[in-house]
Amino acid sequence: MPRASKRKSDSPKSTSAKSSRSESVTAASGKITKFGMSVDNLFQKYANKLLGMIDPEGIEALCSDLGVDHTNVRILMLAWKMKAEKQGYFTQDEWRKGLKDLQVDTINKLKKALPKLESEVMMPENFEDFYCYAFRYCLTEDKQKCVDIESICLLIDLVLGSQFRAQVDSFSEFLKNQADYKVINMDQWTNFLRFCQEISFPGLENYDTDQAWPVILDNFVEWMKENQS
Repeated sequence: MPRASKRKSDSPKSTSAKSSRSESVTAASGKITKFGMSVDNLFQKYANKLLGMIDPEGIEALCSDLGVDHTNVRILMLAWKMKAEKQGYFTQDEWRKGLKDLQVDTINKLKKALPKLESEVMMPENFEDFYCYAFRYCLTEDKQKCVDIESICLLIDLVLGSQFRAQVDSFSEFLKNQADYKVINMDQWTNFLRFCQEISFPGLENYDTDQAWPVILDNFVEWMKENQS
C-alpha cells in the first residue's frame, strides 16, 4: 500500500478502549489471559514506546518478520481486520482486536493466518467493504475526502490488479494521461469497482451513459473507444 506519511498529527482515536481491553486480554474472572499476554507482548515488540502504538517503522519491522513487503496487499488486509483508523499506525486496541479475531498470538501463527485472511477478504460479502476501507485508509489528512491520482494508481493496482488486470492497467494509463482530474473521490472509486464487475471489457458493449456513471468513467470509456478505433 502507499507508504504512510510520518507528519505530526493527532494519535489515532481508539474506540471502546475499555470494552476492547476486557474482551481481548481478560477472562470472565477479570484476570489477564495467557493469550492476551502473548498478544500484548507481541505488540510491545513493534510499538513505539513514546507513542504507545505501532508506527510506520514498527510496521516495517513487522513486515520483515512476516516475510512480506510493506506494500503487500495482505498488510492492508491485516489493517482492515484490525479496523485500523490511521494509515501506518496500529493502536493497541486495534492490534488486540485483529489478533483476537484471527486467533493468533505469535508471529509464526500470524504468518500462517495471512493466506486465510486473504481468502476471507476476497469473499464477495467482504470484498466491497475492504475495497472502500482501502480508500478511507489513504485519507491521511484531517477532513480529506479525495486521494491524488498517483496514489490511486498504486492503490487500485494493489486491491484490484489480481482480479481485473486489463481494466486496472487501462484505467491507470488513462488517469496518468488525462489532465481534468487531479484527485479521485469515494464515489468515483466505488463506481470503478462496479464498472469492473458489470461492464464487458475491453468491448464495453453494455456501457450505458444513461445509467448515471461518474463523468470520469464516461471519459474513460470515450478514451478507450478512441484508442480502439
